[in-house]
Amino acid sequence: MRDVVRQLEDWWDKGEPAALSTVVGTYSSAPRQPGASMLVGPGGEAVGSVSGGCVEGAVYELGQQVLSDGRPILQRYGVSDDDAFAVGLTCGGIIDIFVEKVDPEQYAQLGAVAEAIRDESPVAVATVVSGPAERLGTRLIVWPDRTDGGTGSARLDDAIRDDARGLLDAGRNAMLHYGVDGQRRGEGLDVFVESFAPPPRMIVFGAIDFAAAVAKIGSFLGFRVTVCDARPVFATASRFPGANEVVVEWPHRYLAAEAEAGRIDARTALCVLTHDPKFDVPLLEVALRLPEVGYIGAMGSRRTHEDRLERLREVGVTEAEIERMSSPIGLDLGARTPEETAVSIAAEMIALHWGGAGSRLAERQGPIHV
Repeated sequence: MRDVVRQLEDWWDKGEPAALSTVVGTYSSAPRQPGASMLVGPGGEAVGSVSGGCVEGAVYELGQQVLSDGRPILQRYGVSDDDAFAVGLTCGGIIDIFVEKVDPEQYAQLGAVAEAIRDESPVAVATVVSGPAERLGTRLIVWPDRTDGGTGSARLDDAIRDDARGLLDAGRNAMLHYGVDGQRRGEGLDVFVESFAPPPRMIVFGAIDFAAAVAKIGSFLGFRVTVCDARPVFATASRFPGANEVVVEWPHRYLAAEAEAGRIDARTALCVLTHDPKFDVPLLEVALRLPEVGYIGAMGSRRTHEDRLERLREVGVTEAEIERMSSPIGLDLGARTPEETAVSIAAEMIALHWGGAGSRLAERQGPIHV
């Protein structure tokens, strides 16, 4: 919903109903991930995408139906169906899409959710997408310190609240399964939790030309990007338009302070591009000992890499800690320019996050998404 919330809120403010279609489950080579959304507006407008074009026509018709009768519906599209090709699903995957009517009566909390998304404040929306008819489409809005709405069962609300906060901490969307009264090992009721966590952080250390390119691609991938360097003559906002902020500080001090303040987590990416031991070694000594961090990459030649390893071992960094570091940084794409190098770094981060091999798809057999 993040991609369409501005338009949805505009109609909601005017009291004009819209149909919100959300991907709540994917299997095999699904074109888009859970949380992808599409709107059918009061004037027949289509906004957003749930499949990159595969089933938009069929989902649009469902949206019009839901606008007409007000009843939410969970619909599955997959090539195993004889008529799947008729609705355009040719990618080989299966997607579950939940379609619901949104207006001030049906979704009273939308304004508060939209405000939290704009302010980058964490909030999760938990919606019953399958179960008893009277529960279908009910929702619980979960903030770290409070909730709003409800499903009609206090026990179910309590279970959803606890599980949704765990998902919100991890920045994950998920389908949760319960008994009709919140039994954790029960069956009969499915709840989709969409987490609107603040964007993950990317911290780029070293105010060099490669850093500008990495900051730009990090922003493109949805990270909140910080560039940090101890040299004020290089660490200026004008040199890094792709960054959200530029910090003048010794890198290891900045990282230690951010970790102490709780602003480093399992989604954070650290890109060490200085390839200067007086910066790199103290910084990596801090980074490699953090309990949680998503990615640690360090730039440098093979010679720089070997020298870096020796220096890290001298200050007591263990082999297990060193294994957490990607050095030299990036995938082997044959990159030469700063922009190409940034692509190779982003490619490695994506591959590690999703478990990809980094090989050419044309040389592989089987499904693209596992």
